[in-house]
Amino acid sequence: MVELAHVAAGPFAGQLLADLGADVVKVEPPGGDQMRAWPPFATDADERFSHNFASVNRNKRSVVADLKDATDLDRVRGLVSAADVVVENYRPGVLDRLGLGYPAVSDGHNGLVYCSISGYGRNSPYVDDGAYDVVIQGMSGLMSVTGDRDGAPAKAGVPVGDFTAGLYAAYTIAALLPQVRERGRSVHVDCPMLDCLLGVSALQTSEYWGSGREPARLGTAHPRNAPYQAFSAADGDFTVAAGNDRLWAAVAEVVGVSELVDDPRFVTQVDRARHQYELQSLLQERFTAEKREHWLAELRARGVPCGPVNTFGEMLADPHVVATGLVEPIEVPVAGSTPTIVFPVRIEGENPRLDRGAPRLGADADVYDEWVAR
Repeated sequence: MVELAHVAAGPFAGQLLADLGADVVKVEPPGGDQMRAWPPFATDADERFSHNFASVNRNKRSVVADLKDATDLDRVRGLVSAADVVVENYRPGVLDRLGLGYPAVSDGHNGLVYCSISGYGRNSPYVDDGAYDVVIQGMSGLMSVTGDRDGAPAKAGVPVGDFTAGLYAAYTIAALLPQVRERGRSVHVDCPMLDCLLGVSALQTSEYWGSGREPARLGTAHPRNAPYQAFSAADGDFTVAAGNDRLWAAVAEVVGVSELVDDPRFVTQVDRARHQYELQSLLQERFTAEKREHWLAELRARGVPCGPVNTFGEMLADPHVVATGLVEPIEVPVAGSTPTIVFPVRIEGENPRLDRGAPRLGADADVYDEWVAR
């Protein structure tokens, strides 16, 4: 696979496929992928290496090519002709002008999955507009339902526009590759970040179509369930997901308000959702009286889904991470042995692929000759 991609969406798709065994060659400009310049850095006397870059580029090889140089461009075309997958996230039209677009590289190819990730896709009226994650989150509607009820729209703390598109891209490539190989016929995959975020907003779009009402910001609350949100204890925050009448009765018992189970405002799930702000206030008053672990222990003992609101540091130190083997060490240039979150889906009889950390820029120049000689 050839990765002509930078920053997040395309590189994440490439890493997912590399984790599953693909031989991914990342083609970078002379200055490298933009993310190589993002801190935090591992440093020594002669070199620095970005931890952000390392997080989405493991199990790959790197070559350098100036696509404005005729010789370099020919070498990259040679790589593509030997590949069965290309992932790119340049602005639409850029690679076409360089002779690396789908029409040019698929002509005469014996079967290529060519995946283009962009903000809006090839057929959008916004095709020529630049797109970053925050722009896509805003346009998609995601921001309109993220944040406090009486507050301003909020961006999700994780770049979900980029990473959702990367997931869709990798999933689609893996699904198409067997039939492309069998038939020997190439296919162009158009993967718009905006459409992918709408794709994972199924509950919100169905609510709009079904009711004619715009979904609203609810903080951590849920439009259909209550209590189903975050609360604050005496020493920290935690979540409760009482998604049915039995679980609600258990929550009421834990906090000592069992009489509310028969309160007309809270009898059914529909009632509780309709009056959830009153319910939130009543429960929050009780939850502040004890520490978080007290409430979590009592709720778990009754089978109520609940959990702490962790920082990333707290989650990475959680026993779950150790038990599942989610974090493993990998060798990263300059940094040496560095923790990484491995491919999170477990495959029976297989260990997560950790052949190599993210590559130094241009570390694998011999790939040009190796691939062409196949």
